[in-house]
Formats: sequence, structure tokens, C-alpha cells
Amino acid sequence: MSADLAHVAHPAPALPAPAAAGRVDHIRALYVQTPATLTGNFIGMVLMTAIFGPLAEPVRMLGWLAVAVALWLLRLAHYIRFRRQRDADGGTLRLWRRSWMALVLAQGALWGVAVWLFWGLGTPYHVVSLILIVYSYCLGSVQLLATQSRVFLAFISLVLIPTIARIASDASQPWHLQLAVILALLFCITVLMARTYGSALGQAITLKARTDDLAERLRHEMVVTEEARRVAEEARRAAEAANRAKTQFFAAASHDLRQPLHAMGLFAEALRQRSHDPEVASLVHSINESVDALEGLFGELLDITRIDTGGVEVHPAPVRMRDLFQRLRLHFEPVAFEKGLMLSFRGEQQVTHADPVLLERVLRNLVSNAIRYSDDGGVLVSCRLRTAAAGPRLLLQVWDSGIGIAEASLPRIWDEFFQVHGNRPLEAHQRKGLGLGLAIVKRLAGLLQVPISVRSRVGHGTVFSLELPVGKAPRRSLETTSGSVKLPIGLTLDGRLIIVVEDEAVVREGLVVLLQAWGARVIAFDTIAALEAWLATPGIEPPDLQLVDYRLPEGRTGIEALVAMRARWPERKLPAIMITGSTMGGHEDEAVTHDYHLLIKPVLPNKLRAMIAFKLGVR
Repeated sequence: MSADLAHVAHPAPALPAPAAAGRVDHIRALYVQTPATLTGNFIGMVLMTAIFGPLAEPVRMLGWLAVAVALWLLRLAHYIRFRRQRDADGGTLRLWRRSWMALVLAQGALWGVAVWLFWGLGTPYHVVSLILIVYSYCLGSVQLLATQSRVFLAFISLVLIPTIARIASDASQPWHLQLAVILALLFCITVLMARTYGSALGQAITLKARTDDLAERLRHEMVVTEEARRVAEEARRAAEAANRAKTQFFAAASHDLRQPLHAMGLFAEALRQRSHDPEVASLVHSINESVDALEGLFGELLDITRIDTGGVEVHPAPVRMRDLFQRLRLHFEPVAFEKGLMLSFRGEQQVTHADPVLLERVLRNLVSNAIRYSDDGGVLVSCRLRTAAAGPRLLLQVWDSGIGIAEASLPRIWDEFFQVHGNRPLEAHQRKGLGLGLAIVKRLAGLLQVPISVRSRVGHGTVFSLELPVGKAPRRSLETTSGSVKLPIGLTLDGRLIIVVEDEAVVREGLVVLLQAWGARVIAFDTIAALEAWLATPGIEPPDLQLVDYRLPEGRTGIEALVAMRARWPERKLPAIMITGSTMGGHEDEAVTHDYHLLIKPVLPNKLRAMIAFKLGVR
């Protein structure tokens, strides 16, 4: 690059190397995220005081709280100093980073000490609360410290190693060693997750610094020559690469963060199955609600990021409504089945001309909202031909019998972060998300160049309508398969044999514990090779259900596991559920081809049980 710029008539002054600028940007990023960190620590201190204040000795509680407040105020002062001197040079920022790291590590040690001070006080509710609060700070530190690998490892060690040691040393609890092992596995998973997160974020920051460097050089060029135009093209490519890195970063972070959340939900439900304490049951329910909400946030943020960075391209093609409706039925029928709603589709014979991926994403958001805000009745997706001034069009509509939207709120439903509130308070499952779903729908409809409208009556329901161009049927499409066949209802999981194939040890153990708590017999494998060795054993009993992770070791997929098991018992149509942490899409067509239902991590236990009930016809 420098050799090329030497031929330009007016050379640019020397600038910091992208690598050095990237390091300074890393430090600035730490301070930018400080307000969120301070807020999280303040909430943690409030929770600890509220939960353990009545139980702990006053001297112990007040002493811990005094140190926590002092550290919090020091970090606040640190941040205020940065706000007042935002233009500080790199040397000053690196000097500040040392004291910043010391305060972060001190706070990590403080949370590790909290476990020793308050462990064993109160009921199982207090034990679970303590573990969740402490581990939440470990998860939160991934985003803040992922680019500072040594600081992150020191922080998480100061938090979790004392926690694991305290739990393992508590011989008064019969399950203390098992819980210590689970936390040790979560420690390893969190470290691996931080490495992936840090690598992606580091690449994004490096690309940003390189783009800024190129843009600064171009601003100093006085003569537009062929060389300057070539440099400008490289700068544009670098900017596009930074945008792609941003999207890939969100996708990678979403996938990796789903793994511990998925395991947390499974272990929490297993704890509830073993404990009959109402407080523990209430806490587990709250955990599951939070995990489900986070899963929705990951999907919404990833979609918004792709659209805003121009990462969504439109590729119109003939789309059979039959194929599109079948994929929607495959995804939403178990959810509607769980809520007792009727999910219906009309107009499957119609064909439109649009981008199939974007159109399906629009319908997924609309159907998901319709099911979320409906407690009885049903949801109807219809497509019919209508005559308009510009010629024949297809009217695609999503009807629901839900709570409805007030007339005054209709103009605002497309705004980001706006959530509808009816005449009665919303249930917990209706308040999830950031209010980005309809904003995503509006933007995708704009990319598709199709008008979208809404009508609603409070207490009666809502209908969303899209006008689509009429298309010609493609010569060949996937054959329809029955996605709604149900076995007799009234059975239980007692005695049912379920095969689990999952390479993540924590997730696999959580699935086994949970399925066994529901009465099932479980055989679990971590690789396809181990499964194939078991299938070669003579006289083995055929399973009732396969529960398989999509991404498995050695570059293999869960589809290979399904094919191997079905080949072992060709006379039986073994039902299957595939679980994946990837949201990049493309699995739905495979689900139709290989006849399985798909779940996206993190999977709430009640969703998992509803899907198992749907596949086996049990309750």
C-alpha cells in the first residue's frame, strides 16, 4: 500500500499503523462499555443485599457491600475521567488501562469472595440465586473482556475457581461434587466462547482501523489519479469487509452464547424436577423465561445488523405457497399445539414471484407474533388472487384471534423498540423481545418492494396483509409431506427410549438428566462414530425418538446420524428432532427432505417437551 501511494503527486503525512490504532480502539472500546458494566454491577449489589441481607451477619454483609461500593465508585471516577479526556493519546490510554484492569480484577475477586461469605445461607432458592448471579457476571465479562484474553482469564478464574472450590468443599450437600463438575465445565465453555468472540471482535476492530487509515490518506490526496482511484476501491472493499465481519461477529457470538444458555435451561429444569420447593420452581420458571427472551434478542439483533449493513441481497424467483407454508407448518405447528391454538393455511396452490428467503422471514415474524399474542382461537395464513388497477395480485394475509392493537398505536407498530400494549397487562411470554420484529418486517417488505398493511380490533384480533406479484409455477418443487400427523394422545414418556447425539458435554448431560426426570430411558453419544459402533451391536432395541445436534465433530452433521439410525430399522419411520445453535438458515429444506423437526438453541425445556409430545403424541 505505501509503495502505491508513493506515486501520488501529494503524499499523505505519516499516520499510525492500523495495528497500533486497533490497539488504541480496543482500549477505547473498554471504556465505551463501562456504563453497562457499572449498571450490571449495581444491580448485582442490590440483589445480593436484598437476598442475603436478612440472612448474613451484619458485619459480613456490610463489609462486603462497603468494598463493592468503593470499587464501583472508583470505576465510575475512571469512566468520568475518560469522558472528559476522550482525545487522550495512546500512551495515556495505555497507562489508564493498567488501573482499569486492577479495578476489574478486584471486582472479580469480590464476587468470588461473595460465594465463600454467603454460601449455605437460606434455602435452595438462595443457593441457586447465588450461583446464577455470580455466573451471570462471567457471561457478561465475555463481551467486555473478550479482546483482553489474559485479563478475562484472570477475571473468570477469580470468580469461578473460588466458587467451584467452595461448592466442592461443602460435604453437607449430597450433590456438591456434581454441581462443582458442572461449573467447571461451564468455566471451560465460557473461556472457549470468549476466544471466539474476541477473535471476531478483534478482526472487526482491525478492519475498522485499516479502513479509517485508508480514508484519512485519501482525504490528503489533491490529484485524482488512477492510483488514487485504485486506493479508493481498496478502501471501499475494506469497508465492505468490515461490514461482513460485523455480521459474522454477531452470528458467531450468537451461536456461541446459545450453548451455555441452552445448558443452563436444561440444568435449571432438572433441578426443578428434583426439588419440590415452590421457590425453586418459581426461580426456574424465571430462568427459562429469561433464556427464551435472550434467544429472541439474538435473532432480532442479527437480522437488524444484516439489513443495516447492506448484507441482505434480493433474489426474486418463483415461490410456491405450498412449499413455503409447509416450512412454516414444520416450525410453528408444535408451538401452536402447545398453546392449544389452531394453525391453518389456505391458498397453497398460489405461486408468487419474490425472494423466497426474505418472504419466509417476513411470514415467520408475523406468525410468531400472532401465536405469541393469541391465547385461544387460532392463526390463519391465507393467500388469494385479487384484481387490482395494476393487474392481478396475490393478497397474502396473517390473521389471529389475539389481543388486538389500539387504533392510536397502529402508526407506531413499525418503529424500532415499540411494543404494543392492549387494555389489559401483557403476559410474560408476550413482553419478550426488543420490539424489533415488526421493524424487521417493514424493512424486509421494503426490500421486496411489496406494500404491507394492518387492520386490528382490540380484543378481537389482527390481520397483516401483503400484496405480492403473481408468479409462474416452477417446473419442479419439493413434494409435500405430512407435517401434522399425530399419534394417540394420553401416553407418557415412561419407558420410552430416546437416543441423544450431542458433542457438547454440558448440553448432553443436561439433556440426559432432564429426559430421565421425565421418565424416559436415554442412550447418549458424543460422536457419530460412537453411534455407529452401537448400531452394529446385534439385538439392540429400536428407539422411539432421535434427538440430534446438527453440528458434530469431524465435520459431520446430525443428518448422517439420522440416516444411520433409519437404515438400521428401515421398517420403522423413526421420528427425529434436530437441535442447532446456527441461525444462518438453510436447515428448513433439509428438514423437509429428511423428515425431522428443527429447534434453535437455546431450547427451553417446555418447548422441548412440547416438541417431543408433538412427535410422539404424548402429554
